[in-house]
Amino acid sequence: MTDTAIAWDTYSRQRPERRPVNSRGETTWFNWTQYEDHGPGAELLALPAGGRVLDLGCGKGGNAVHLASLGMQAVGVDVSPVQLRAAAQRWGEVPGLELHHTEAIAYLQGDRKPFDAAYSVYGAVWFTDPDLLLPVLREQLRPGGRLVFSQRPPVEGCYGCQASYIPRGNDEDPLVVKRWDYEPAVWARLLTEHGFSDVRVRVLEAPPGARKVGTLIVEARASHP
Repeated sequence: MTDTAIAWDTYSRQRPERRPVNSRGETTWFNWTQYEDHGPGAELLALPAGGRVLDLGCGKGGNAVHLASLGMQAVGVDVSPVQLRAAAQRWGEVPGLELHHTEAIAYLQGDRKPFDAAYSVYGAVWFTDPDLLLPVLREQLRPGGRLVFSQRPPVEGCYGCQASYIPRGNDEDPLVVKRWDYEPAVWARLLTEHGFSDVRVRVLEAPPGARKVGTLIVEARASHP
């Protein structure tokens, strides 16, 4: 197992499970932000009926399962076997859902049927070098296919490759994973350079009463060759 997989396994054990139902009484739902019942939903992906969609860093599968419940062909990839086992235990065999234990770039380098959209919610797009990820991702999207991802906005003055620390026991050093933090204008430039267009980058404010950390949401389309 790679150090990255160990880190995300550790992180998974520290995270609470997704609630059985949300505030609307739904058993599946899509959430882009770090806050419950906040922000837009799956409509950002603009998927056609029965569309094929890729979740980069699917974790325990909640968002992908929701898309499968809507009739989409949802494919999730994650490096953490603990996360994927949790997904299988909770959701079981869901029609239209595929989960793969692999890294994002390794999966995208395979010969695959194109996707209508791809997304990442605090997932692999945040934790993978965009100069390596975006070109191979662009190749796996249909022309005009949507890429949407969300992550925490960058801390002022701390841009580019940064370190995220995942705590362990009191007598153990934290585990470290790399993340890529950029200001909106830089994300727009990077996506354009790697074959995307119609780029929109915004920071969605936190809900009232929450910690005042919003959510960076990036939307783009794969340009025609």
